[in-house]
Amino acid sequence: MMVLPQPHESFRWTDTDAGPALVCTALEPFARHLFTTRPWTLGSALPGDTAAWDEVSRTIGVGRAKLVRLHQVHGASAVIRRTGELRDVNHLPDADIVLSNDPSLALAIQIADCVPLLVADRRTGVVAAAHAGWRGLAARAPQETIEMLGHAFDSRPSELVAAIGPSISAARYEVDRDVRERFEQADFSNEQLARWFVEGTRPDHWQFDGWQAARDQLESAGVPADRIFNAELCTASHPDVLCSYRRDWKDAGRMAAVIRAREEGHEASSRASRGFADDASRRR
Repeated sequence: MMVLPQPHESFRWTDTDAGPALVCTALEPFARHLFTTRPWTLGSALPGDTAAWDEVSRTIGVGRAKLVRLHQVHGASAVIRRTGELRDVNHLPDADIVLSNDPSLALAIQIADCVPLLVADRRTGVVAAAHAGWRGLAARAPQETIEMLGHAFDSRPSELVAAIGPSISAARYEVDRDVRERFEQADFSNEQLARWFVEGTRPDHWQFDGWQAARDQLESAGVPADRIFNAELCTASHPDVLCSYRRDWKDAGRMAAVIRAREEGHEASSRASRGFADDASRRR
């Protein structure tokens, strides 16, 4: 019998036909969502496996054509999917952030160590999903997600709830000078760098805390600290339950983080988005 690791108290495990999934209880009232696990088909299949993504779409309650995915490029580019917008379901745009006010859509990203971030607006019902590895964090993907919600849908940071799903912990994530220099070049403060990079056992190597980097960026963008929730589950530490590229390399499966706007927030979010430009994406 599989023993599920204990997440932070703001998260809970739920059983699905596909396998165990993680839900953030603080996010749950505002958006249907889940973080999948290794027992799902996606956890043992190639990332593009159609059957695996069919399983994800069924569980979140949408047809396969309504599951919005990205060709993730480890950056901070965002894609917007507004209600009624026509799209090519076979085209995966190059981006790592996706936002929508359409409750008929589910937004999905895939991960296997990188930070999965799900966000919902309590006022309008708008939702977002973001993928942030160290490159995405250096490019300020969490901060960009919050800024884009404001730009596209008039979201207020004070009304947002954010959930950080399972990802690799600082204790299991050693990085070298090239990684640290990327953050230095991005003009993060010395105080931030000191929190995110802890000296390792080897010269010019550090243990990188992506959880703290994501939280700090969300707070810098205006999200209240008490509305940011971290599952505190390390992907590299639970081989039976979570996928980890650092641990398993080419044999690592993938997990999905998926979110869908609630119907009751649809009318408000449609009003909020009215008057903004119709461009579907924005790049830093």
